[in-house]
Amino acid sequence: MTEFRLFLIQRITAGLLLVMGVAHLAILLAATQAPLSAAAILARTHANPFWPAFYAVFAMTAATHAALGLRVIAREWLGWRGTAWGIGLWAVLVTLGLRAAWIIA
Repeated sequence: MTEFRLFLIQRITAGLLLVMGVAHLAILLAATQAPLSAAAILARTHANPFWPAFYAVFAMTAATHAALGLRVIAREWLGWRGTAWGIGLWAVLVTLGLRAAWIIA
């Protein structure tokens, strides 16, 4: 993939993270207005399939954005070239993010 396409993907994921991050914070603020325990919040997320899907997309977007940013940093500061380590980093980040989304499912 060309550098320009990777640049565009990182900017698109930045916009998605902005929107999803604001939604996440609004959800947290709304949920914490009432005295809810972690068990009560998880009961709500288990009852609705939208939330695990939302957080799975959020995690994959964050993993993609972070992996692309770290790829650029490693290339500029460390001189690392190639894509294998970047793909591996992305896979690890996606796995950890989807694991967290699966927990609330």
